[in-house]
Amino acid sequence: METALPTRKEAFDLLKEFNTSDSLIRHGLAVEGVMGHFADKFGKDREKWQIIGLVHDLDYERYPDQHCKKTREILMARNWPEAYIRAIESHGWGLCSDVKPESLLEKTLYAVDELTGLITSTCLVRPSRSVLDLKAKSVTKKWKDKSFAAGVDRSVIQKGAEMLQMDRGELISETILGMQAVAEAIGLKGNL
Repeated sequence: METALPTRKEAFDLLKEFNTSDSLIRHGLAVEGVMGHFADKFGKDREKWQIIGLVHDLDYERYPDQHCKKTREILMARNWPEAYIRAIESHGWGLCSDVKPESLLEKTLYAVDELTGLITSTCLVRPSRSVLDLKAKSVTKKWKDKSFAAGVDRSVIQKGAEMLQMDRGELISETILGMQAVAEAIGLKGNL
């Protein structure tokens, strides 16, 4: 049977089927926005990158002990392309997966996943509560405070930046731009 490419609607419906948490759905939307931004920056397939970003944590709410692994089973049952499944598995490399990011898409997803969490946390402690007026230096300042957003694995972000051969500041700035494009959908438009 030939594998059909999933649509954005199918991906979003699947995300909502397996996740009821608003924060996990917003996180999927944030990573989707950032992946679309990077796809444009690198001249790659925007829709593919966004769909993978949207569902990268598909199994996290229901199967936290099998995160990155259960998604393979779910997506194979729905006949998703192997490249999409592998990319999703690779975002947890060294944490919940042995699949090392190799393609540009995989390295990007690996680099931005944790970073979107740090950026979101930074926005929520600012007076504006918005990503629209956020600058990379504010995120960098919070980066240094290890007790702030302590669940964010900064070493993953740093390794991801190195994989992409990007300066960490540039990675932060570009990720902010991707999140700004979806600010309303991810609840970070704030009071601007």
